[in-house]
Amino acid sequence: MKNDNTRVSDNRHKKEVIVAELVEKVDKAKGIVFANYQGLTHQQLENLKKALKKANAEFVASKNTLFLRSLEGKVDVTSEKEKFNQPTGALFIYDDIVAPLKELTKVIKELKLPEIKFGILEGKIVSATDVVKLSNLPPLLVLRAQLLGQMMSPVSGLHRALNWNLQQLVLTLNAIKDKKGGE
Repeated sequence: MKNDNTRVSDNRHKKEVIVAELVEKVDKAKGIVFANYQGLTHQQLENLKKALKKANAEFVASKNTLFLRSLEGKVDVTSEKEKFNQPTGALFIYDDIVAPLKELTKVIKELKLPEIKFGILEGKIVSATDVVKLSNLPPLLVLRAQLLGQMMSPVSGLHRALNWNLQQLVLTLNAIKDKKGGE
């Protein structure tokens, strides 16, 4: 049978492994959203995780102290420390920031849970309200297409204007030719 010292060191080792995994996720993530997942059933939580995985993100539940330890030296969350008082899950976003947020807010609208605490997007702390606002943006591909359309608009307008003048010239020359050919 193990003595208390061995049990403590095993428990400490497990926590160190979890913190190391969380640090790796924090380093890899473009954004992190912290939420209180209390009230979600196991099945609802698993469904959320599956939906987020498709959007290249993951939801991880862990102890608050382990989350805080994994953020040490990376982001100063002292202003948000009081929000780590209830069960906390973190949404780690690895690619497009908007798509996972859309999935999260879809679940929130449907279940009224989880409750967003705050987020860290590209190293800056954002409020829960800002996280919801970001989720209402179109996906990255749509934004790129819109930007490209805006950039191409003046060029296509110029093309139409120049083309119109050439068409008018051709039509005028054809009309002159027909008139001379008809006499």
